[in-house]
Amino acid sequence: MNFKIVEYKDSHKNEILSVWEKSVKATHHFLLESDFEEYKKILQNFDFKDLNVFCLEEKDEIIGFIGIHSEKIEMLFLNPDYIGKGLGKQLIDFAFSNFDIQYVDVNEQNPNATEFYKKIGFETFDRTEKDDMGKPYPILKMKLKK
Repeated sequence: MNFKIVEYKDSHKNEILSVWEKSVKATHHFLLESDFEEYKKILQNFDFKDLNVFCLEEKDEIIGFIGIHSEKIEMLFLNPDYIGKGLGKQLIDFAFSNFDIQYVDVNEQNPNATEFYKKIGFETFDRTEKDDMGKPYPILKMKLKK
């Protein structure tokens, strides 16, 4: 398998929305369908150029992406067919090499993501009862260990 990381372009939007949808359906079983639809609508209207977004491609097909703002990973999603194959780590390593990454927020109800970030050196320093939309999905705020 030959993977490459490319900078986001507007022409990637539909593909990354598709990756997001597949990934969330596979990993965020706790989300109510109505909340999923609300988040999907927000993302459809989101300008991904507001973040530093990089796409992971295999044969010109986007299979994952990472979004970074300042020192924080704002989003990391993979096509579920590629989860557990080291590709999320590849995107994280790219982010570490190119940005001063210090933080990430993770849904507490997504233990696989929490463990993934712990394994690469993040630790929880705070917790909120609700997500940024005020929904009852607790968020773990994680910081890179020194």
